[in-house]
Amino acid sequence: MEIKSKVALITGGSRGIGRATALLLAEKGADVAIIYNSRKEKAEEVKKIALSKGVKAEIYECDVSDYGKVKETVEQIVKDFGKINIVVNNAGILIKKPFLETAEEDWDKTINVDLKGVFNVCRFSIPFLLKNTPAKIVNVSSIAGRNGGTVGIPYAASKAGVIGITCALASEFTPKGIYVNAVAPGPVDTDLFKGLSPEQRKKLESLSPNGRFAKPEEIAHAIVFLIENDYISGETLNINAGRYMN
Repeated sequence: MEIKSKVALITGGSRGIGRATALLLAEKGADVAIIYNSRKEKAEEVKKIALSKGVKAEIYECDVSDYGKVKETVEQIVKDFGKINIVVNNAGILIKKPFLETAEEDWDKTINVDLKGVFNVCRFSIPFLLKNTPAKIVNVSSIAGRNGGTVGIPYAASKAGVIGITCALASEFTPKGIYVNAVAPGPVDTDLFKGLSPEQRKKLESLSPNGRFAKPEEIAHAIVFLIENDYISGETLNINAGRYMN
């Protein structure tokens, strides 16, 4: 897909992988609709940088776990931009606790944001994507969805679910012109891991064959690759420096 002049919706677009992806898409000429749930000033910063690249950019406050709010937000994006061609489902949270200390609310909150959020955004964006095919969806999963990871069962379950959604959507919608893929990064140097102690961070880094976290821009590069390629669908791209292979 030629990215220039396309409209991309990015959730969790104010920081980390979402920010890096929004800015790389803008660099390639896409107009960007940046969805965020908190830290409006960070979203405004991404918007300002995107605008400086000569594209259209807007920000939208939306909790992706809220079905009605997602519907309203997607419809507003279409009103503002006229169409949607690309969706990047990146919004996510992580509540790291041992399983026997994990409360029901920890499970529910994680699943609602990390898994239901992907369902919600796809549910309301796909009708518009079908009007502008070929279209692309890239969902951000995790190495935890592949091998369980080390950051808690709710997170691992939600990210495994994202891979399942990706495959099911690809099966249904690739024949209709929507290509659906996912990326499954290892630990990335984002706010998601800001709460780690130096010892915890060092332990996680040591699990990677190259001894470091990924940079958000490295994940964004892979996401854009999947958007640009027109013969990949239903795939989950592992990005973990060789820590997990299948």
